[in-house]
Amino acid sequence: MSSVIKIENLTHIYSTGTPFQVTSLDSISLDIEKGVFFAIIGATGSGKSTLVQHFNGLLTPTSGKVVVCDIDTADKKRRRNLWRRVGLVFQQPEQQLFEETVFDDVAFGPRNMGLDKGEVTARVNEALCLVGLDPLEAAGMSPFRLSGGMRRKAAIAGVLALKPEVLVLDEPTSGLDPQGRRLLMDLIEEFRRNTGVTIILVTHDMEEVALMAEQVAVLDKGRLIMEGKPREIFNRADELNAMGLGVPAPAELMHKLRALGKKVSADVLTTAEAEEEIARLLSLD
Repeated sequence: MSSVIKIENLTHIYSTGTPFQVTSLDSISLDIEKGVFFAIIGATGSGKSTLVQHFNGLLTPTSGKVVVCDIDTADKKRRRNLWRRVGLVFQQPEQQLFEETVFDDVAFGPRNMGLDKGEVTARVNEALCLVGLDPLEAAGMSPFRLSGGMRRKAAIAGVLALKPEVLVLDEPTSGLDPQGRRLLMDLIEEFRRNTGVTIILVTHDMEEVALMAEQVAVLDKGRLIMEGKPREIFNRADELNAMGLGVPAPAELMHKLRALGKKVSADVLTTAEAEEEIARLLSLD
């Protein structure tokens, strides 16, 4: 596969040359392939949100290079078009809703792309369906009359209506109950399977990472500390704990059992795998 995002020695410094200067990212190099589900994890203040804001040109490097969809973000003219190709969903995106109806909010991006009325309507209807909202019921409603979970879906639909090549989700399930989190992540994964879009997920939820991600990057104090598949990353539980991160609950259970001298596999990420491993352990007793 080819890279959709290529980062070379990215450093980002806020308030350069002032007493408030802070290095948020320090010499990050990373390749993200097209079509993958890529997770970025790290403790608060590790630089996750700063990193993903480079992906659609909201921020540009203090030094180093970021190329997204073959566009160098240092090129001011070309990076203006990244908003069409890279959809960025911030934390609690429902707070960004502002139009009088759900239809107009979801249509905002497509209209600004200069699409004709028929294409705008088609994209709005498709995006609402993708997030599990009925266009006939929701389109004419005020977004502020929807439940919290439905507002979140409407806000995400506004990004999906752009049909981005890359979808960046910064803590998309924050504030949702467990069922709402699961439903939203299932919708996102279905969207990826159907479209081939690259998903980049920033999250504190290690279970989401274990279940959804194909590749994981771990940031700590602005530096890239680890990169690999979820099983590789979560097998380094002691290092993650030292950075203030946890591991998925099933993996944590296996590590505790091993510490007690039980012969269980450390290569466990999901509840189903943990159940199988415990059943195997019990059968040996």
